[in-house]
Formats: sequence, structure tokens, C-alpha cells
Amino acid sequence: MPDRAPQPVDRQLPTDEARDLISLVRDIAQHEIAPKAAEEEGAGHFPREVFTLLSRTGLLGLPYASEHGGADQPYEVYLQVLEELAAARLTVGLGVSVHTLSSYALATYGTKEQRVEHLPAMLGGGLLGAYCLSEPSSGSDAASLRTRAVRDGEDWVITGTKAWITHGGVADFYTVMARTGEEGPRGITAFLVLADAEGVSAAAPEKKMGMKGSPTAQVHFDGVRVPDSRRIGEEGQGFAIALSALDSGRLGIAACAIGVAQAALDEAVGYATGRQQFGRPIADFQGLRFMLADMATQIEAGRALYLAAARLRDAGRPFAKQAAMAKLHCTDTAMKVTVDAVQVLGGYGYTADFPAERYMREAKVLQIVEGTNQIQRMVIARHLAGPETR
Repeated sequence: MPDRAPQPVDRQLPTDEARDLISLVRDIAQHEIAPKAAEEEGAGHFPREVFTLLSRTGLLGLPYASEHGGADQPYEVYLQVLEELAAARLTVGLGVSVHTLSSYALATYGTKEQRVEHLPAMLGGGLLGAYCLSEPSSGSDAASLRTRAVRDGEDWVITGTKAWITHGGVADFYTVMARTGEEGPRGITAFLVLADAEGVSAAAPEKKMGMKGSPTAQVHFDGVRVPDSRRIGEEGQGFAIALSALDSGRLGIAACAIGVAQAALDEAVGYATGRQQFGRPIADFQGLRFMLADMATQIEAGRALYLAAARLRDAGRPFAKQAAMAKLHCTDTAMKVTVDAVQVLGGYGYTADFPAERYMREAKVLQIVEGTNQIQRMVIARHLAGPETR
């Protein structure tokens, strides 16, 4: 039906290396990811082979140091890579974001010996990570988590259940937040747990509205022994590490959201310029033209917002408020744009023959993961007006 091919996003990139990187990503997205996306999402197939390819080509460690297997890329570039991947298939873009989040604690707070021992395999050795903070009874209130780690000689013994874990059951390692001390945020410690450790298991994946190719599952830790050498940071520092990781992770979600929104806009423009009604393309009708214009404007605004936050991060400046704003705006934009894309396609938009309905179902989860958008509003308001009075 569409007769107007979407044009690649005109990106402002800081180096020739970054431009070459985006070209590589677009080639992989076009030939290895997008052609299989609809079929594999419908079948609930997790594309592990794609993540193996991304690891082999250096795309799973972009913002981390090259001495440990990363690529030394600024967040400004890394996030635009995520956007390109998510536009091709959200399962892949979000998966790379989650893997980067899962590697953050060790890359940022680990000892030199820990980084040398673990990071090369995590960033470029074909491994895939998962981030374990939420639990069945503690989602937004993450500081009330109950998973416990008890010291036993040179080991820690971890017992508990984590919930809503992206890559649960398929990850090779888990970054786990567990309680080692008092109630509240000061009693939480971070650990690196290998997926094949005795006592680690995953429940059946959740049955979700969208992103059916990305497994989300509870992960159980039944007396899992973890050596103290895999404790990340100091005892009691885990919650601070988790929040720091989420500031960066929220930028990843924002970039993925803009990728999905851009894919939906491209689909809508292609359809509207090719679909004939009343003797002319429906894109000639002002009602639709204005919808497309609004969609494009919100996407550009979201892209500018997440890139501005990324540049603050790259400059070593505070960016938590801007990360929350980017996550809030970009994911709300993705929801609005994908709903409008379905409307542009009319009845066809409601069928699985076109990807618009999949984009709409996938966009919804982005308003929930890594801090709901209600939580983002609370974060932003605290920066503006201070903590809430009780």
C-alpha cells in the first residue's frame, strides 16, 4: 500500500566514527532485525541470535570503557543507536538498554579487579544481562524490597523473588539488589549473580499485551551462594547504585520510545501518501496532514529532550531531572503517536497485517517500565519544589 519510503532520521552526530556506527546499526536493523520482527513477535520468539550478533559487532557495550570491552561512546551516540534498534524492533532496542543497565553497577561501582574479571564477557563476550530490583510486593516502592542476602563466611546466601524481570530466564547474569541490613534504602546491597548458579530459576514468562518476543518473568533465588567478591560497591550502597543506574536507564527508555514513535510515523506517512480516497491521497486532507505534523513535532521535541539530557550526562553534570522529563515526555509521545498512527490507517491499522497495532501495544509498556510516568512526575516535582511534606 505505501508508495513513499520513509527517510532516515537526519542525525547530528559528534564524530565520523559515530556516523559510521549509525550506518552499521541501520544496516543490521534493515537486514537482520526488521524483516523478522512481526513474525517473531507474533510467535513470541526471543531473538538471542540478534543479541549475539550485536555483541560480536560491539553494540552491547557502547557507553563503557574500551579497556573492558566497551566502545567509549558518549551517551549522545549510544541513545541514538538504541532509537534505531527500537524503531526496527522494540524487543531488541529495549533489550540492549536493559543489558546496558544491568552492566552499569559493576562498570561504575565495581573494583578494578571485578571490572577486569567480568566486564569483557559482559560487554563483548556474548553474555546477556538482566536487572533485578522490583519484586511482587515492591515495584514503585523499591526500597521496601524483601529479597535477603545473609553473610556466611566468604559468601552471601540470597533468598527471595524478583518480578517483572526483562530477560528473566534467558539472561546469563543478574544484577541483584538484596537486603543485607536494616529496613529501608540503607540496608540494600548490590550483587552480580550468574544465571547458572545453583538455586537460580525463572518462572514461566508473563503473558503480555505487547513485546511478546521479550521474556518478562519472575526470577527466584533459593539459597543462592554468591562469593563476597561478587558484591558490588559497599554494603548498604545498593539502593544508591540502583537509583543511579535508573537515571541512565530512563534515557534508554526515552530513546526506545522515540524509535517506536518514529516507526509509527513512518508507517502513517507511507500509508497516507499511498492510500487513495475520493480520487486523491488521503494525505491531501487537512485533518490528516495536521495529525502527521503534530506527530512529527512531538517526536522531534522528544528526541531533543533525551539528547539534551544525554549531553549533560556526558559532560559530568547532574541530569536526573532531565532524565525523568525525557522518560515522561518521550513515552507519552510514543503512546499518543502510535494511537494516532492506527487512526491514520483506519480499519487496516487495527489489523495485524500492518505494524501500527503492534507499535501501539508496545508503546504502552514504556510508560510503565523503569519507573512509571507517575513516578517521573514525582521525581521532577521534587527537583522543583523539594521533598513532599508528611
